[in-house]
Amino acid sequence: MKVKDFSVVDLFCGIGGLTHGFVKEKFKVDAGIDFDETCKFAFEENNKAKFYHEDITNLSGESLLQKYSKNKRKILVGCAPCQPFSIYNQKGGKNTKDNAKLKDEKWKLLYSFANLIDEVEPEIISMENVPLLLTFDKGKVFKDFVSRLEERNYFVTYHIVNAQDYGVPQRRKRLILFGSKHGEIELIKKTIKKDDFVTVKDAIGHLPPVQDGVPHPEDNIHVARKLTPLNKKRIQASKQGGSWQDWNESLWLECHKKDSGKNFKSVYGRMKWNDVAPTMTTYCIGLSNGRFGHPEQDRAITLREAALIQSFPENYKFIDPEKEVSNNTIARQIGNAVPVGLGVVVARSIKNHIKQLESK
Repeated sequence: MKVKDFSVVDLFCGIGGLTHGFVKEKFKVDAGIDFDETCKFAFEENNKAKFYHEDITNLSGESLLQKYSKNKRKILVGCAPCQPFSIYNQKGGKNTKDNAKLKDEKWKLLYSFANLIDEVEPEIISMENVPLLLTFDKGKVFKDFVSRLEERNYFVTYHIVNAQDYGVPQRRKRLILFGSKHGEIELIKKTIKKDDFVTVKDAIGHLPPVQDGVPHPEDNIHVARKLTPLNKKRIQASKQGGSWQDWNESLWLECHKKDSGKNFKSVYGRMKWNDVAPTMTTYCIGLSNGRFGHPEQDRAITLREAALIQSFPENYKFIDPEKEVSNNTIARQIGNAVPVGLGVVVARSIKNHIKQLESK
């Protein structure tokens, strides 16, 4: 049993962060499946795998089987969208009507993942999600998922990992679950020591400076969102590693004057050169959405900088030259992605498992 004997399919593939980790570890990824059709170009262009625009909740096991290479053993991986398990949604950050639908709509995705595993029974599976899944609704959704795997005789292991421990220049805690028909899969050991994290400066310090709203002439995604004159004053008043609390009160928003607003210490914040970045989100190029200010330049980070912080290679292509795509769409794609560095962690752990089986 060797890596070359396996075919990989990536559910909820997005633009291919998880898939690219497998590609770097020399796996054959045959297909990625996602409901967001805008991800097709980046996924296919960078991974030489087929993108399928499909709704996982309507995907049959028979259709999934057809996406694997014939006569190959099967690996199924995926990162079910984590919105229903986010702290933001738990606190009613959207609205009560949306939250009321979570049990009926959003949870379907993980149960659909389990249904496909039941039908196809790949030899190896991996699921990545947010740690809060372990405790959401007293852990019911997660326990249901694990039970379904164990009923199919998978050996299940799971871990909470922080991307910064594996060379990703970002604090990003994630739940990684493995299942194998052949025995437990061990997570690879941390590759980075505590004092040697890849910093923001390591990741983006080499990029040429740009003004807000003006793309670099040689890199059309090295572009930061245009700031209003007021927000320009705000970022200028923010220290490296600081936030709105550095400002004169004349620059405060109304919410900052309330006790509740004082808890949002990262809003309008700048990153630090000598530290890892905060978790990238779908709003990672918005100055007001977190600590997404550039450490020195008076702007939020660019799309290119966000991609590098997500550990995408600098030559990763995001824009189809034949189509128009908004910067907000690319930001959403980057923020939703599994960091490539974590994709490597998953793939290498599975590769080691296969090698151990080969030696038996």
